[in-house]
Amino acid sequence: MKFGILVFPGSNCDWDSYNVVTKVLKQKAQFVWHKESKLPKVDCVIVPGGFSYGDHLRTGAIARFSPIMKEVVPFAKAGGRVLGICNGFQILTESGLLPGVLMRNRDLKFVCETVSLKVANHRTAFTKKYERGARIRIPIAHGEGNYFADEETLNRLEGEGRVAFRYDGVNPNGSQRDIAGIMNENGNVLGMMPHPERCSEKILGNEDGRKVFESLIM
Repeated sequence: MKFGILVFPGSNCDWDSYNVVTKVLKQKAQFVWHKESKLPKVDCVIVPGGFSYGDHLRTGAIARFSPIMKEVVPFAKAGGRVLGICNGFQILTESGLLPGVLMRNRDLKFVCETVSLKVANHRTAFTKKYERGARIRIPIAHGEGNYFADEETLNRLEGEGRVAFRYDGVNPNGSQRDIAGIMNENGNVLGMMPHPERCSEKILGNEDGRKVFESLIM
């Protein structure tokens, strides 16, 4: 399986994702610069965390207009798998691939800590390696992770099983209904604020995020 890992000015988790995919899981991966106008032939696109374009205007607002995102959108709409992590989640909402927005954290402070999550739906392309109702611990590092959507959208996400992860116990950012990760209607696009790539190998003392990537391997 081959992954395409996007790189924007300000990305800082691209190498983490590359390490997990190639060194830990022994899959193929290729970096894709934001100015590229053609997406290489890949099975899954990872939109990594960081501060694309310095988070100017608002998180993900400029990145969504980059040449490569004009290729990622039709790739996703055609069924290609896309994983957006942290800033990547923000970019996916700005691009219209996922509903809702990521606002400033409830306390208006940047949070960097490991949080408890519950796998809300274990029957997806991104979570199928987890057991039903699994509780895991994954790091977060963001200032704008407060997920917001109108009630109709939230009810639809719930009813269609599109909430993939929830904060378990403590909500670190005020995200509605404790949402930490959601999918699109077809289940091939996932956006999540926690960083599974930062806890996917034993040397880091935590492998809870590894199954997100293992689930994707076809």
